Amino acid sequence: MYSKALDLSISPSQSLNGKPRPIDKVCALDAPLLSNDLTRVVGDRPEQCHLRFGTNLFPIEGFGTARSLVSAFSLLRLETKAKAKVPREDFSRGEMATVVATSEEDPVLAVVRFSSELAWADAGPEVAEPQVSRLCLEAQDCLVMERYLDLVSLMLTSADLILPKVSDKDFECIVTVICNLVTKAGTPDEALEMAKLISSKLAQHSDDKPQLRLKMLFSLYNMLENPYSRFVVYMKALEVAVAGKLTDSVVPSFKKIDAFLSEWNIGKVDQRALFHVISNILKDSKSMGKESFTFLSKYLATFSGTGEDAVAMNEVKEDAVRAIVEFIRSQDQFRCDLLEMPAVTQLEKDEKHASIYELLKIFLTKRLDAYLEFHSANSAVLQTYGLVHDECISKMRLITLLDLAFHSPSAQISYSDIRDSLQINDEDVEYWIVKAITLKLLECKMDQMSQTVIVSRHTDRIFGLPQWNSLRSKLSVWRGNIASAISTIQANKISEEQPSAAQGLDRS
Repeated sequence: MYSKALDLSISPSQSLNGKPRPIDKVCALDAPLLSNDLTRVVGDRPEQCHLRFGTNLFPIEGFGTARSLVSAFSLLRLETKAKAKVPREDFSRGEMATVVATSEEDPVLAVVRFSSELAWADAGPEVAEPQVSRLCLEAQDCLVMERYLDLVSLMLTSADLILPKVSDKDFECIVTVICNLVTKAGTPDEALEMAKLISSKLAQHSDDKPQLRLKMLFSLYNMLENPYSRFVVYMKALEVAVAGKLTDSVVPSFKKIDAFLSEWNIGKVDQRALFHVISNILKDSKSMGKESFTFLSKYLATFSGTGEDAVAMNEVKEDAVRAIVEFIRSQDQFRCDLLEMPAVTQLEKDEKHASIYELLKIFLTKRLDAYLEFHSANSAVLQTYGLVHDECISKMRLITLLDLAFHSPSAQISYSDIRDSLQINDEDVEYWIVKAITLKLLECKMDQMSQTVIVSRHTDRIFGLPQWNSLRSKLSVWRGNIASAISTIQANKISEEQPSAAQGLDRS
């Protein structure tokens, strides 16, 4: 927190109505060195020492240790003219030592001074003072020459040493001032490089003040105008959230990823990295399994299997296996596009994982009998991948029901076909139909008199070329029906107008 600041008041000549008017606490950016200098210069006669602010002199009525960075936007740097060079006995001769306010210091220079003084505090005055002066001069030169990228690099070097030591408020002030420099960048590329420097520095030591670091990263994100710079900072924010165990703070933003992607306009490689990180964040959450699988599927879909991807695909086999296992294990996911993805199809010829790919093909293209045959020959496969046989049977029964609906030309399925295909008893047929309806896999009516199910809609396990062709045919029929309806309406309209015209002629 902030320590004591210098209490100043205006002398009577500068006051209102001849009464001294107190100034609100003026908080100075000072190291122990400044406090020691003030003590040596002022001693026990503060009435003889004034603060000169412009042309005005303010008597110092009291002083204390002001070792903090306050406000970060309106700070006074206090220096002593005499410093340690003024002998203590000068006061006995009535000479006045003055504390001069050189200027309202730029917040950037204030941060540089504060950071460098704290960073060099242990080196002693003789070593620290020249280093602090050098850094301040370098910072001032960067400001004058508008070399903001160099300035950010300079400030981060000192800040990196002190951020673990300062209070949360000082941390926030320092980083806010540094982040604000991205708004002064001359080009988008310069802003991007500055954003990379700042975000990388904040992502280091994520175990120290992780929540504050995450807050600062999102503040930096909002300061940036360049879309790609925002993406870079967002990725670092995810990194900090994972390292600091603050993933709950970033999960809500995943719902807006499609909008972010549209804004960022990033390439395939960056999308791949984004989807992978998000999927890994979500995989440990029991309530976000479906979302984790969705982002994992998007990640795997970015591999085309050609060019550079052909080399990279060898490294994603474990992710492909994880996607297959998550799909098979899930009791509320019945459609996926994994089967045709190059990153997944490579497993078909993989000595270690060929069996799990074969199992995926069964879940997406075959029925319960094929699964039972596979299990009898490969019972150890389920145990290897942490799958439960009873859960697989339950899911395959629903999948088999969907397959019956898909292959029924009349959209009617008999109870006996369902019983035989699902390998259940007669009394369990309606239970599985209702379960499919509950999971929104089917829209249908049960005719108990005729022992049939009339299906009006069903979920497809995969949505490939056959499904697109079927959709095209349905749209063509719908289009023809609409055209026919429009023609009928127009014909009826004409027929209604003709008698009216004839009646008008008769009257004339």
